[in-house]
Amino acid sequence: MEKVLKDAILNGLYDTKYPGQVNLTPQLLSNSNEKIWLSLRQELITANSFTWAVAFISEDMLVPLKQVLADTKISGTIITGSYLQFNSPKVFTELMKIPNLTVKISNKPGFHAKGFLFNHVDYQTAIIGSANFTRSAMLANSEWCLKVSSTQNAGLTQQLQAELNDLTKTATPLTTEWIDDYAQTWAKPQAQAPIITQEIKPNLMQKEAIKNLFNIINQGQKRALVVSATGTGKTYLAAFAVKKYQPKRFLYLVHRAQIAKKAMSSFQKVIGGRKSDYGLLSGKHHDYDAKYLFATIQTLSQEDLLKSLDPAEFDFVLIDEAHRTAAPSYQRVLNHLEPKFLLGMTATPERMDKENVFEIFDYNLAYEIRLQDALQEGMLTPFHYVGVEDYEVNGQSIDETTNLAYLTASKRVDYLLKEIDYYGYCGQTVHGLVFCSRQAEAKELAQEFSKRGHQAISLTNENTESERQQAVNDLESGRIEYIITVDLFNEGIDIPCLNQVIMLRNTQSSIVFIQQLGRGLRKYPGKDYVTVIDFIGNYQNNYLIPLALTGDRSASIDRAKREAQLPSFVGLSTINFSRIASERILASLAKIKLDGLKQLREAYHELKDKLGKRPLLYDFYRFGSVSPLVFAQNTSLASYATFLKKMGEELTLTQFESQVLSFLTKELLPGKRIHELLLLNLLLKHEKVTSEQFETELKQHHAYCSRDLLASVQNFLMLDFFDVKAGKTTKKAQYGNTALIERLNLFDFTFSQEIKKALEDVDFKTLFTDLIKTGLALNQAFDNSQEFTLYQPYDRKDACHLLNWPLDVSAPMYGYRVGEKDCPIFIIYNKTEEKRSSIYQNDFSDGRSLHWYTRSPRHLDSDEVQRLLSGKVKLHLFVKKSDAASREFFYLGEAKIMHAQEEKIGPKQKATVGMDLLLQTPLTSDMYQMLFTSEK
Repeated sequence: MEKVLKDAILNGLYDTKYPGQVNLTPQLLSNSNEKIWLSLRQELITANSFTWAVAFISEDMLVPLKQVLADTKISGTIITGSYLQFNSPKVFTELMKIPNLTVKISNKPGFHAKGFLFNHVDYQTAIIGSANFTRSAMLANSEWCLKVSSTQNAGLTQQLQAELNDLTKTATPLTTEWIDDYAQTWAKPQAQAPIITQEIKPNLMQKEAIKNLFNIINQGQKRALVVSATGTGKTYLAAFAVKKYQPKRFLYLVHRAQIAKKAMSSFQKVIGGRKSDYGLLSGKHHDYDAKYLFATIQTLSQEDLLKSLDPAEFDFVLIDEAHRTAAPSYQRVLNHLEPKFLLGMTATPERMDKENVFEIFDYNLAYEIRLQDALQEGMLTPFHYVGVEDYEVNGQSIDETTNLAYLTASKRVDYLLKEIDYYGYCGQTVHGLVFCSRQAEAKELAQEFSKRGHQAISLTNENTESERQQAVNDLESGRIEYIITVDLFNEGIDIPCLNQVIMLRNTQSSIVFIQQLGRGLRKYPGKDYVTVIDFIGNYQNNYLIPLALTGDRSASIDRAKREAQLPSFVGLSTINFSRIASERILASLAKIKLDGLKQLREAYHELKDKLGKRPLLYDFYRFGSVSPLVFAQNTSLASYATFLKKMGEELTLTQFESQVLSFLTKELLPGKRIHELLLLNLLLKHEKVTSEQFETELKQHHAYCSRDLLASVQNFLMLDFFDVKAGKTTKKAQYGNTALIERLNLFDFTFSQEIKKALEDVDFKTLFTDLIKTGLALNQAFDNSQEFTLYQPYDRKDACHLLNWPLDVSAPMYGYRVGEKDCPIFIIYNKTEEKRSSIYQNDFSDGRSLHWYTRSPRHLDSDEVQRLLSGKVKLHLFVKKSDAASREFFYLGEAKIMHAQEEKIGPKQKATVGMDLLLQTPLTSDMYQMLFTSEK
């Protein structure tokens, strides 16, 4: 311990003047572990004031800044400038909208500073480095910024303060006159021309979709469906698929000639060949003999034309916007043509008219590109979502029963427009789409918006198709600013120029919410982001909002609370809630059970309707609305097989088979350690597996291996790990009391005879294989090169397992257990009221240090304490926020003991040893906020 303490002192991590406290330590911020913006945001939340000197500011980072400054009311100053004309005039205009912000313009030539200073009650924090205040620098780029505190680096913070003082004296206040003058000479910096490649290649998601599609084709299936969010390149995906299939004749069918022409151009770029190979069948174009024919349904479905076609004319037919295939015109075509393969592509398979699109394509769902995945891949325009509270007066807020007069009241409209203007939009002209709850509300709001100089039109299902198209044209041309509608634009309407989406209604469905959000995310020249402003009232379904935005399928209340309180990111998109909006979501969460049997039943039937068969866990992993983990975590379900029986599914399983499936569901499905899963997967393919084969498989998956590990895997799969009392019996007996594997000799593994016999049963083998496959997929969230993955959840039993201990000794473990090599420490930071009087009050004073107590009675010379102080035992720290949370704790990494002393605690002054622990890896800002700040 002495060496560790000496090194900490020399490196400024520990102050000898205050031996019980580790001060705020320097940190390198780089966007690799967490976004630099989160560090800035945390400082804005906790500081009293701030001063920034930052040369470049991009418009696409101002929305999240506006939200936090609106919520905290902290006052601050930003010093910026016009160096290289990077900052647009609109950036300066938007900055002036922030009432608690002073903006000054530096007149220094070549002003290129990037420094952020925050004033707290008794210290300052500085962040200095390479990052400007741009979306790329704050969220994505490989930047280097040093974060220091005056508690350790007062000299540095004082120098920065002095520089900022000098800048402030010479800088001039930002005014509208200055902006007007700047705009006269400003020219948008020219972006570097993209490198043009001759060959268009599929991205990772398109490759995966093509792989799955051809698996279906190779199985002899005749139809399949691909679900791909609007703007995610499904036309190119289709072209890649057709190129690989190499049909003799191909038909592309869609509802609009404009789409057909554009698709033909994309196919030519991907497939190549003679121009004469490509033709149109629409209106005046009748290129019947083209190898690749692009047709509109209006032309092809004509009775005479359809009869003239040989049913086997095309061996590959592709229907774009496949959700339309239930219409009579499409059904006439499908009933006549007999292609070798029919592919459907759509962004919106869930139909409001309840027609089952999945059934039309034989329930073969080849791939589903979720909105969140598309954003991560950069296929869509990023959005900045802000959830703000809806208008409230005299304590009354909007809810499901609010009357129309209140919804369209003049003061509410003024409030809405004020918030909409504050958060703004990308570009010079707003192209907005507003979703509200009632047709009458849409009409009234459109009139009120227009009266206030924001030309708007309402569109409902009462409007004709031509009226709708004219409204879209007017929005695109700038003749109107807003279209206000109810649910009319959930699907099928494409307005690429949309740069602002406004939500003024209750969220009834995650699917509808995502459809409405997705209206504005198609890429468009000059559109760098979309502003999404959600006015949140006292709605029962508010809990759906963070789940829909993040794509969270965990059904975890703890995680949902985190997403409602802390900013989230999906690629370069940001998700932010005001304090009051967050409180409303938390209130909604308090009334719902996300993982209840009712919710699981709904998710099951939804997926069964989508697939046309009994879903397996891997189907939930790929396509389900809940994660397969939910079935493992539900305490009322022994296994997924138990759930299937509750759903009325026929299963023929013995008691032993059910117990084995329970073991796999509860112990291996979460995928926290890959080793057992890999061995079982190998045994499903081979009669026996040698140690050499197993170790080779581990290396291929970058999984660590040791003698202790191999012994632990064997011990776990033989169920000896569970040979401890669990009530009246042992956990081993509950899991069947029979090993899953046997060792043929010192080197070879095989399934036990009981498992071999059980695998002869079709139902058991299907469910057994599915559990292994799904567990391996879920394991992708973990780092297999070490025992634990930073910030992943584990319980006490997981710690015993992953530390290779021979038995599950988690029941008597309580706070910690000192093993031969490792000591897991489990801390509940905020105890419930009845336990808050506990004598053990652990203190996490900053993001890296913890004052922790051993059990009592303990002394410095106690054997347990001496082993901890020897430095030969690794300390693994696990923390959860409260004992009301789930049984799992977040892994915060290894810790070192910096200082230890005997202390007397509690009313009876019991002897214990207090220790100052130092985390090897400082906590990220979001983890610190989640674990160590009080809930709103």
